[in-house]
Amino acid sequence: MRRRDFFRKGALAATGAAFVNPLNVSAFDKPSKKNKAKNVIFLVSDGMSTGTLNMADLLLQQQFGKTSTWIQLYKDNRVKRALMDTASANSLVTDSAAASSSWGGGKRVNNGSLNIGPNGEEYKPILQKFKSAGKSVGCVTTVQITHATPAGFCVNSQSRGSMDEIADQYMKLRFDVMMGGGTEVFSADKRKDKRDMFSEYTSAGFQVARSKAEMNKIKQGAPVMAVFSESGLPFTLDHQQDARLKENIPTLAEMTLAAINQMKGNPKGFALQVEGGKVDWAAHSNDTGGLLYDQIAFDEAIKVAIDFAEADKETLVIITTDHGNANPGLFSGKNFDKIQKFKHTNDWILNGINVNTSVSQVIERIEYAQGIVIKPQNAWSLLESYAGVEENGIYNPKKLPFEKLAKIQSSHTSIGWASMDHSGDFVELAAFGPGSELLNSFVKNTDLHELMLTATEVKS
Repeated sequence: MRRRDFFRKGALAATGAAFVNPLNVSAFDKPSKKNKAKNVIFLVSDGMSTGTLNMADLLLQQQFGKTSTWIQLYKDNRVKRALMDTASANSLVTDSAAASSSWGGGKRVNNGSLNIGPNGEEYKPILQKFKSAGKSVGCVTTVQITHATPAGFCVNSQSRGSMDEIADQYMKLRFDVMMGGGTEVFSADKRKDKRDMFSEYTSAGFQVARSKAEMNKIKQGAPVMAVFSESGLPFTLDHQQDARLKENIPTLAEMTLAAINQMKGNPKGFALQVEGGKVDWAAHSNDTGGLLYDQIAFDEAIKVAIDFAEADKETLVIITTDHGNANPGLFSGKNFDKIQKFKHTNDWILNGINVNTSVSQVIERIEYAQGIVIKPQNAWSLLESYAGVEENGIYNPKKLPFEKLAKIQSSHTSIGWASMDHSGDFVELAAFGPGSELLNSFVKNTDLHELMLTATEVKS
């Protein structure tokens, strides 16, 4: 009994130390002048498990005969590669707010909070530090621009859910480029306080863009707030099939290029966070088409960043994820090629079904969207889930039967899922350009805050 108690108490003590006391950041040597980074581009595929990276690369190889930019960087040995511990202050499994805060504020905070420590401490976010140093700063994302990952680089808040307040903070901070979704956070008819934030941003001297055409017309000088959709942007697979969406809503790569072009003229440099946020949303719903094609869209944004950094020679590019999610995997290769024929996501399928949809219509909709023919009993099972649907929650407010559909699809795609939530995996991390030599082979998420400041010689 004594021996058992010893190990039990020892494990609890070790866990508590990891949660309550943020681990010390690694010390980084000062870079040589030759290796000093003028710019930083920090790319986050939110919720990307290792299986997501692997399968997106395999899909690209099968469908287009090419390797993903991320994996090709590994194959060519052109980046420093590491594993990253993603824990938060109060959990081995982080959420996106605490994860981004570890990079943004350099300290581990509790899940759900943004750069606010467990005892109320406020940690200055890194984009505020870079802006104080004279750099241009910004974020682009495929989810709400006020969502957890961009917000973790930008603001202090007790709750990631305070997106109305975060939109107000952004206006006061006057960051140079902010692009993503979230019109519900800026529109008077959606906000609880009925403020028209778009008008307020315009009055404050911002360039406000609501479409791809307007984004392409922005000029250097005045700060930019670009919001292209209510909630998150459309999933890539659905976006590609809709001419109206393609005309009006930019891709993550297009936003990344626009943001770089907007800020690259600053002689003191810039810092940009780029997030593929819908990768995480697709993982939460076990949506194969949403997951893999949004990961490919993220990879296209990586190419934009690497192409710029190669030409510029003064840009540090960091590529990673904040945590794993759902841990999908390919367990038999025989059906994987069917994903190439997908036209739409599970999100598109299930949002087009209601209590009045017939079994035959469900079967036809799925076959049209993905070339998969399901059995009538499976269609019935999906329809049963539409009785008493309520709209609440973050990732699946309508309580749509994503898990049921994913299980039905598994035999058709050879992909399996471990869960519908975040995981505590050590995750992939790559660095390219000046300052990348500072990266150790195993790091804590908080280490990247210090690495970026050291590489750019910006004071904490």
